[in-house]
Amino acid sequence: MLGQNAQFVTQSGFAGQVATYGSDTAPYVRLIAEDFSALSGADIADIAHFLCILHGRHPGVIDHAATKTADDAAREWLLQATDGFAAERAFLTKLTVAAGPISGVSADDQSNAAVLGQRKALEMLSQSDRSGCAIGAAIGLIADWHFIRNILEPIALRVGVEARASILPGINQTAELNSQLAATPALERALNFGREQLLNQHRGLWQLLEARRNMRLSR
Repeated sequence: MLGQNAQFVTQSGFAGQVATYGSDTAPYVRLIAEDFSALSGADIADIAHFLCILHGRHPGVIDHAATKTADDAAREWLLQATDGFAAERAFLTKLTVAAGPISGVSADDQSNAAVLGQRKALEMLSQSDRSGCAIGAAIGLIADWHFIRNILEPIALRVGVEARASILPGINQTAELNSQLAATPALERALNFGREQLLNQHRGLWQLLEARRNMRLSR
């Protein structure tokens, strides 16, 4: 699934963290990459719906980070990321509508509540007063979204939604910003923490989505 992003994984540190903990390494994402046709309509509705809960609301991770970051080096990147993710948010909304409603997988299905809890955690992370934490989360989101896009685009084709090209900052551009911002060990730790927490939430979401799919298959 790396495709045009393959050169990114040759970089160290930042790239290594995304390559190890990003969505592209989640077992469910790898299953989808191997055989997208295995996804049912319910699986697709789940992916669109829960990603929309997590990232479809404004203001989001990047918007919050923009209010917490005064570094000149990040200004242009944040402007591009904010505009780019606004387009991704609209894309997600269209996918969610086209994919249709989700259905419960058990009598006590708490999936919505779980993802709402994840969204709350990301809101707190992206509004952290710890210098570097919020922008680290935003950087992690943009880096990982390039991989998530590899799933959203075939979903769009399946449900009849036009998937316009992403206008998000590129992965190498994002990695370069991360290097510029990591001027001190303390800032580097904060950037790493914000990014790690964002990636953890994404992995948790894919685990939830896979569990829901497995429950449907076991019926």
